[in-house]
Amino acid sequence: MNLLSLENVSKQFSERLLLDAVSLSINAGERIGLIGVNGSGKTTLLRIIAGLEAPDSGQVTVWGGVRIEMVRQEPQLDESATVLEQLFRSSSPQMRLLRDYESASQRLEHEPASQALQQRLLELSEEMERSGGWAAAANAKSILTKLGISDFDARIDALSGGQRKRVALARALIDRADLLVLDEPTNHVDIEIIEWLEDYLTTEPGALLMVTHDRHFLDRVVHRIVELDRRQLVSYAGNYSRYLELRQLRHERLAAGERQRRNLLKRELEWIRRTPMARGTKQKARRQRVAELQRIQYDSDTDRVVMALATRRLGKTVLTANGLTKSYDGSVAVKQVDFTLEPGDRIGLLGPNGAGKSTFLDMLAGKVNLDAGQIRWGETVRLGYYDQQTRDLNDGQRLIEFIEEEAPLIQSRDGSRVEAAQMMEWFLFPRKMQWGRIGSLSGGERRRLYLLRTLVHQPNVLLLDEPTNDLDVQTLTVLEEFLDAFTGCLIVASHDRYFLDRTVDFIVPFEDGRLGKRYPAPYETYRRLYSRDSQATRVNGTRKAPAPERRSANGQTAPRSTGTGNKLTWKESQELARLETEIAGWEEEQASLQQQINNSGSDYQALHSLSAKLTDVELSLESAFERWAELSERQEV
Repeated sequence: MNLLSLENVSKQFSERLLLDAVSLSINAGERIGLIGVNGSGKTTLLRIIAGLEAPDSGQVTVWGGVRIEMVRQEPQLDESATVLEQLFRSSSPQMRLLRDYESASQRLEHEPASQALQQRLLELSEEMERSGGWAAAANAKSILTKLGISDFDARIDALSGGQRKRVALARALIDRADLLVLDEPTNHVDIEIIEWLEDYLTTEPGALLMVTHDRHFLDRVVHRIVELDRRQLVSYAGNYSRYLELRQLRHERLAAGERQRRNLLKRELEWIRRTPMARGTKQKARRQRVAELQRIQYDSDTDRVVMALATRRLGKTVLTANGLTKSYDGSVAVKQVDFTLEPGDRIGLLGPNGAGKSTFLDMLAGKVNLDAGQIRWGETVRLGYYDQQTRDLNDGQRLIEFIEEEAPLIQSRDGSRVEAAQMMEWFLFPRKMQWGRIGSLSGGERRRLYLLRTLVHQPNVLLLDEPTNDLDVQTLTVLEEFLDAFTGCLIVASHDRYFLDRTVDFIVPFEDGRLGKRYPAPYETYRRLYSRDSQATRVNGTRKAPAPERRSANGQTAPRSTGTGNKLTWKESQELARLETEIAGWEEEQASLQQQINNSGSDYQALHSLSAKLTDVELSLESAFERWAELSERQEV
């Protein structure tokens, strides 16, 4: 069943054409991921689909009775309302009933002797009983809790930006529309909430359209990727991994078409130059053919972010920090943290919002004064810090001036010197755009510009604070490729599992202002080992923050004691061997199910069944891997 259709929709913003006669159809039950370069018009397209903005031309058809709900990056909420009041503000009968019941209950608390209110509350209670309202109310509060909102009576104007977004998301999930439109739902959200949201969305039957940079999220949740590529929409069946395969094939075909067009154009121009002008009719036809070939624009896949920057040499001494402590308004953000960075270290910091990760990076970068402790950097260190605040961006300054004042000439990886204007073109800022003001940029474009300014200094130690927030998938992909060739040290604070898996060797939990020990990447390995350690801590006593890493005299991570020292029994050795075979089997089945999901197209009943099977297989695989890790560790003692 078709829910919505776009036909030949165009939209222009100022002098910038964002959408050029695009068409799109969304069916019931589809889960679609929309990706594209920052500033390409993704949010504008979402707003047009949600009915919040009109196209300049073309037609948007929403079929009768279809309800669309959009959760924006910065939701507009009633500042005077409480969380629950905001939650129940909807035109649906179920939400109206919940709102009326909550309102009557609160009024009765202030007027307990009012018989009229008592009668009204009784009637509403009976209606709640008949319509399943109690279950709906419990579900609403459960979703809020899962999204990290526990104070239901808090006023909206007292919430942080992240909390406000989660309230808006909860409202959309509780009163689910036929088509749910999400704009960057994982931005500034803890990883535990992201994982819960993944599971929730994969089991919900409604249609979904979302913009997100979280590629792991795209892999788990969506069945179709739509790319907004230079004002056009290109659709790919399957999740993000399948999209990468199909997109590569498409661009290979288009690149071949572009080469063929150029060769044909070259031959036609050569013919015109050599042909006498007397052949009027044929000459005119040839010129028209050349004009047509010059108008055709095949995608040669050259309009992509490039980061071919050099890196400075890094000596043997990088960083030693002892007893780092910082408090704000009587609350300790970082508590007695010791930290050592050796050449080649690539570390991911993982922890809930407010745990102190950003403060810790600010301290290392010298952006805040220490309350206690000492930081010693090596003499050869050239530090680059990409923070969340995008400091030093002046809205009135021209883009080219912002980069040139830092580095008019930039050394590339092959040793050549590149002008700032050329480097900006590599970062998808064309020459005409470079003379615009920073204030005209989208949020993602501002982050891309700030990233370029961070990297032009050729740092050999990089601190990245939530680098995936607001950066498009294409820029993130090339940033990862840059970090692959980066020979310096890296510390990155991020909730993006895909990015962590691609860029770091160790993951360190950061909780309650304390830095835990190092766990090996990727994220799934970290999660299993950290979960096991946390469970052991709870069994042995009150849960504490993870023990800090121990290092030997040469700076290497010291081996961790298991606390048992027991070798495996013969039976356990047999179990370990059997588990290795089982894990391989589960992984093969996982890959097979994922491939079936990618190939199932628009058969949403099959997609639902396959997704359920995939979840069961992943749970079995996780359980087997945890037991394997436990036995393997004891075997090595």
